[in-house]
Amino acid sequence: MSDERLLIGYDSDDDACVYLASEDVAIIQTIDFFPPVVDDPYDYGCIAAANALSDVYAMGATPKTALNLLCFSSCLDLDVVRKILEGGADKCLEAGASIAGGHSIEDEEPKYGLSVMGLCHPDKIRRNDTPRIGDLLVLTKPLGTGALSTGLKAELIREESIKKLVDTMAKLNKYAFEASIGLDVSASTDVTGFGLLGHAREMAGKENRVTILIDSEKLPLLPEALEMAQDGMLPGGCYRNRGFVGDRVQFDEGVPLALSDLMFDPQTSGGLLLAMPEKDATTYLSTMHEQGEGAWVIGRVKAFEGVAIKVH
Repeated sequence: MSDERLLIGYDSDDDACVYLASEDVAIIQTIDFFPPVVDDPYDYGCIAAANALSDVYAMGATPKTALNLLCFSSCLDLDVVRKILEGGADKCLEAGASIAGGHSIEDEEPKYGLSVMGLCHPDKIRRNDTPRIGDLLVLTKPLGTGALSTGLKAELIREESIKKLVDTMAKLNKYAFEASIGLDVSASTDVTGFGLLGHAREMAGKENRVTILIDSEKLPLLPEALEMAQDGMLPGGCYRNRGFVGDRVQFDEGVPLALSDLMFDPQTSGGLLLAMPEKDATTYLSTMHEQGEGAWVIGRVKAFEGVAIKVH
């Protein structure tokens, strides 16, 4: 049975579902959890929570409550479990969201994340497939978390690169979202498991209305990410994402293979990808940089040119 108050649901590629609670309030609901991506349990909890909260920001909403989702073995030291939960709790506190409960089960491999509820005005909901022709594309975190995480497991990356990786994944998209409030954002998503080009494919939509043009020379990369890609330190998801995007992307001949790999690299707690007019993009970049936050114009939205994404 359909419910007309379910504004965005399973039939959409958006980042979360949206339910109309009243004329003035829309409820945004999302869930995400995954196994450890770093060794430190506190950092892992922070990263998993930041990743789960991100979908709410991508939808133009503010997180309000969260439920812990935890899988762990009975052999796992309870102090490790405590530190995972502390990391998640601290990120929720930073986001202004209250942890209202949760659920745990026994599992051989630890897994942690959140089910998050956020609120916004129905008129302020942001979709991921409504970019306006002529808008610029702004990315708020550098790429390469998948490649670096793979290199980390092989003990191939430097300590300073590890710190930058952890800090980037643990950073909330709260600040990137708040800096965009009041600007004319036509489409919004967060760059996570499908990689930059997988989420760009979703932003282009299914109606052959627009082409997403990406400038590969403008892409921000984490330290050592390109070197890891050149050495083949790429997660399996990178290749699956290439298959997902398929023939909907066209690369210029001059784009290096390793750089194209990083565009398919699955991101953990990646940044927001926002479409907005040039004037607003200038304002947004200025605000973000004044706050010490990263933001880069990486492309623009054009009328359909025969393919969903072009990379030059």
